[in-house]
Amino acid sequence: MTIRQITDAIERKAPLSLQEDYDNAGLQVGFPDTEVSGILTCLDITEEVIDEAAETGCNLILSHHPLLFSPLSCVSDRSWQQRCVVKALAKGIALYSAHTNLDNARGGVNFKIAEKIGLQKLEWLEKREGQDAGSGLIGELPQAEDAEAFIRMVKDLFGVEALRHTAAEGRKIRRVALCGGAGSFLMRNAICSKADCFITGEIHYHDFFEGEGMLLMELGHYESEQYTTQLLREMVLQEFPDARIRVAKTFTNPITWTK
Repeated sequence: MTIRQITDAIERKAPLSLQEDYDNAGLQVGFPDTEVSGILTCLDITEEVIDEAAETGCNLILSHHPLLFSPLSCVSDRSWQQRCVVKALAKGIALYSAHTNLDNARGGVNFKIAEKIGLQKLEWLEKREGQDAGSGLIGELPQAEDAEAFIRMVKDLFGVEALRHTAAEGRKIRRVALCGGAGSFLMRNAICSKADCFITGEIHYHDFFEGEGMLLMELGHYESEQYTTQLLREMVLQEFPDARIRVAKTFTNPITWTK
């Protein structure tokens, strides 16, 4: 089993053509025809994640967020990205990212979030013309929930230290829109789709005024996409059930909270 075979399996479900113009998904370090000894999935690539891959005998890291968005002017120790590239090359570890192509694909990141919340009757919030792909999702809970109880459930489910949201005011939640990561650009779509609630990873302060009565919930970027590591593992095992693949234990969220 080669790196190319693994990445082809991912790209059959999340083609690189679905990524946004600013993105840099795909193989960033390594050689496609290298035999895979083990795979580590993660949200972010850090030096500690590369160390974990080496310690567990994995020579391929599948991440959601790309390590490199812009070309490097040199490869040295001047930044954490450069140090990661040097370490990966030194340890013979390939780096591959499935980012906005996985966000925009059917069965991708947003579908995993919707699955965790228990949404049904899923539709795209913003569908790509002529494609079964798009940004964000909207669906329904099996039954209407009290907003306060729904907020607590989501907070616990995603392990959010401090969940920012607009006032619940005793409302009921049934129709839920969502987008992992920085998804506030879809707020107007959620309003037009008559969502009772919109959930995403990041919301700007002034956007909280624009909900027009819709409950807004900001999970945190990392928290909203954390289950992507499980998704990547599932995608590989669907085609390679005997693959040696594990989810990284290294915690990479750079944001912390003081209680």
